[in-house]
Parts: sequence; C-alpha cells; structure tokens
Amino acid sequence: MELQLKRLSGESVQAALQKAERYRDLNQPEETESICRDILAVSDAHQGALRILGLALTDQFPTAWSRLFSEAQAVFARLSDPYERVYYEGVAWERAAKRHVAHGEWHNAGMSFQHALGCYAQAEKLGGTKPDPVLRWNRCVRMVTGDPRLREALAQNAEEGFAFGD
Repeated sequence: MELQLKRLSGESVQAALQKAERYRDLNQPEETESICRDILAVSDAHQGALRILGLALTDQFPTAWSRLFSEAQAVFARLSDPYERVYYEGVAWERAAKRHVAHGEWHNAGMSFQHALGCYAQAEKLGGTKPDPVLRWNRCVRMVTGDPRLREALAQNAEEGFAFGD
C-alpha cells in the first residue's frame, strides 16, 4: 500500500470546511488541522480554512505552544482582512498567555497579555462596532487584574519599558 495524501476535489471544499468546524467544536484540533491543510492544498488562500487552521493550532497551545505559535501567527498573517489579521493575532497571543499562566511563567504571560491587548486595541479601531475585540480585551483585563502575579509581571514589563503601541 502506497502512503500518499489524497487531494480533495474542489467541489468538496465547503463540506470539508463544515467538518473542520464540527471537529473544532468537538475539541479535536488535530483532526481540524488536518482537514484545513487538505482544503488549503486545493485552495491555498481559502480564508475560512486559514482562520480555522490558525484557531486549531492555538487550541493545541496547552501542550505544544512553542512548536505551533509561530505557525499560527503565520497562518493568521495570511488573512486578507486587516481586522481579522490583527484580531486573530491577539487571540494567538492571549492563548499563549494562558498557556504561560498554566505553567507559572508569569513574566512571559504578562508580555503575551500585553501583546494581546495591543492587538485587540487595534482590532477595535478597525472593526467598528464588532464586539469581539472588546470582549477579548475585557477577559484579558479580568485575568490580569484578578491575579497579583500577573499584575506584578505587567508592572515589571512597564518598568523595563515594554510597550505595544497605541
């Protein structure tokens, strides 16, 4: 038996995308990732597949963030909508921050939250009345202000001159 990947037909892309969304809803990011890669092999700029692939990669951050963070950022950078590019970049930073929190890496968590907040601030400007950047911003702020170790990490970053822009 020859082990080679098979190519989806162009007509099956939409059905495959729906399956990827379902697998993501079922918290099966590896299956989601595989389906999105199959879609991108047929349509390399498919915006839905890029968005879902990037999210599936971030879903795997709790166990493999160091291997997947750069790839998720690169996938999100391929989104054509400037709002989506910066919003999903924020999602990646926020999920990296949560992974750092889970491992007690307070300085890295603080820096990652700062990056996420900067992205969400930009996304809010680009997104008009879209609520997502505000909702994500508020969640990050609640996490940071609710944990003295994160507050301290952000204060240290501010003293060191870390800035994410305005």
